[in-house]
Amino acid sequence: MIDIDLHEFKSYLKIKSEGDHKYLWDPIRKKYLVPQPEELVRQLLILYLTQKLDYPISRIQVEKSLKVVDQYKRYDLVVYDQNIEPYLLVECKSHKEPINQSVIDQVSRYNMTLRAPYLLVTNGVQTYCCEVNLISKEVQFLDRIPNYNE
Repeated sequence: MIDIDLHEFKSYLKIKSEGDHKYLWDPIRKKYLVPQPEELVRQLLILYLTQKLDYPISRIQVEKSLKVVDQYKRYDLVVYDQNIEPYLLVECKSHKEPINQSVIDQVSRYNMTLRAPYLLVTNGVQTYCCEVNLISKEVQFLDRIPNYNE
């Protein structure tokens, strides 16, 4: 497990209120969203990646559809490298959902299509990142999320 504190980025969130409702700004999709628990984790992770690990916001896609075997699924985040190839595939969960083998299996199934060398799963409390050797199919869990410029 990687020890990161996404909550230290809460002060960077852009939130607006309309009546009794609050909305969270998504800098990728450039719109305000209802702050569901999973969305909050996703937005905090985007801030962590862009502000702490030098990930360019222009290389991040959020909630896009992809075909996995014969079904369409939606991934949470994909970061693309300098060659616009998938670099990091991310699955976010609510802080109430534990990160377990089924979450790892989910992101792994999505990666059969995307073929990113790094996978990350987080619920904002537990975070795991692994490097996938796409040729040998070996997986190595990491003790940190790679910096984009490495």
